[in-house]
Amino acid sequence: MVKIALAMLAFAANSLFCRLALAQTEITPSLFNLIRLISGAACLVLLTLLANRSNKNRSFIRSIKRDATPLGGLSLFVYAICFALAYVNMTTGTGALLLFGSVQLTMIAYSVIHNEHFSKIQWLGFLMALAGMVTLLLPTVETPPSVFCSNDGYCLGMAWGAYSLLGRKSSSPLMATTGNFIIASLLALITLPALTFFATVNIEAPMLGVSYALASGIFASAIGYAIWYSVLPSITSTSAATVQLSVPAIATIMGWAFLDESLTLQIIAALMLTLGGIYIVIRK
Repeated sequence: MVKIALAMLAFAANSLFCRLALAQTEITPSLFNLIRLISGAACLVLLTLLANRSNKNRSFIRSIKRDATPLGGLSLFVYAICFALAYVNMTTGTGALLLFGSVQLTMIAYSVIHNEHFSKIQWLGFLMALAGMVTLLLPTVETPPSVFCSNDGYCLGMAWGAYSLLGRKSSSPLMATTGNFIIASLLALITLPALTFFATVNIEAPMLGVSYALASGIFASAIGYAIWYSVLPSITSTSAATVQLSVPAIATIMGWAFLDESLTLQIIAALMLTLGGIYIVIRK
């Protein structure tokens, strides 16, 4: 439970850092994404080397190849770039509904195919959590400005759902996360020239925007995702999908605490409904 809570806090912090960087500074989504992935990869390589310094018989590169997958790195890259673009093209409420709706569809469809079913009481909890999230976000939802924006939100959710599902098969969460971040960073570097050609990439980004990107990459992404991968093998896909409904709730509280956003009775009721439903789903 503690690891799940820490992972969800990291995910919510990612939303906070991304919103601060892209809404309040001049940094572009492409550069934010690149800094986030490379700093996350560097942090994870350091953590991996420190964790395995006593095991001289284990090759770092061989371990990375064994635990990471090209599909994991690709899904992480797609998620990261779509995540950054979503904060430019859509409101927070619209992006969150598209993201978490797609995540639920992806992960629950997988669980149904593989016979991981909810009990009746768990279905009640899931519906409570879903209703709480919709109640929380619906007042801020607007129609996406284009079909591209809608597709961006759907791709974001499906990529994260795929990344989470792949984590359930990981034998070494830290190694798998490190390898996936390295692959995603290489993809970000390879695609940067194309993004520079088709869109403006401001290399002279403000230090504040860079700082938010570094915080997102090192703390909210690298460490948070490693914790999430360590949790996934011990819970079902349906439970993993449900607990992520808490992220908008936690992000709302962070917005109130750090960005002076309002906290109404409606929001408090939605938070209680969401977190109560999650508790019903994951309780033993």
